[in-house]
Amino acid sequence: MDKFSFLGSAEISSVDDLFQQYLQDNNSVEYGWQKFFEGFEFARKNYEGITEIPQDVKKEFDVINLINGYRSRGHLFTLTNPVRERRKYSPTLDIENFGLSQTDLETVFQAGNQIGIGPAKLKDIIAHLKQTYCQSIGAEYMYIRIPKINVWLQEKMEGSKNTPNFAVHEKLMILHKLNQAVGLENFLHTKFVGQKKIFFGRCRIYNTCFRCYLRKRC
Repeated sequence: MDKFSFLGSAEISSVDDLFQQYLQDNNSVEYGWQKFFEGFEFARKNYEGITEIPQDVKKEFDVINLINGYRSRGHLFTLTNPVRERRKYSPTLDIENFGLSQTDLETVFQAGNQIGIGPAKLKDIIAHLKQTYCQSIGAEYMYIRIPKINVWLQEKMEGSKNTPNFAVHEKLMILHKLNQAVGLENFLHTKFVGQKKIFFGRCRIYNTCFRCYLRKRC
């Protein structure tokens, strides 16, 4: 329950009477109201007249929106087709679409902490985001509803700019596994045309297990 919910049911005129009483003599109201009015007076004296968010703070939020824009839509602007340009999507990830301008490129923003590079110039934040989300690897993951998974993916991709430095034997192993997966998929499409794609976690021989599944014997 909200610890200030009692204020919602209090009569405004009664609260105002207590406040006027407090202004005449602090000790004339009970301790709880004294502390409440102290906070009210502090806020009124120190923050009265502030009607809008400071520009530098607003810019920080604009940069955070830009970061989230790359995370959610960066895969639409990747360089995944070496033959021709991919179709155009709108709005783009241009900084003008996020309330920023070219004059902000040299400004240092604390929002750089969001992608693990610490306070950084806007141009460096953009370069980091483009390398992570808009190169030859596309990542579409913001639809995932489990925050822990999103954070894990962000840390893994943004920490390495989605450009991991694998050793030669690791690259060969990845290529081997990809070839195995493609070979299995081609076999299934050829042998069992029109059947749904199914993953068999306990299969030792793919074609035998798939045949068993079709015959309801697995």
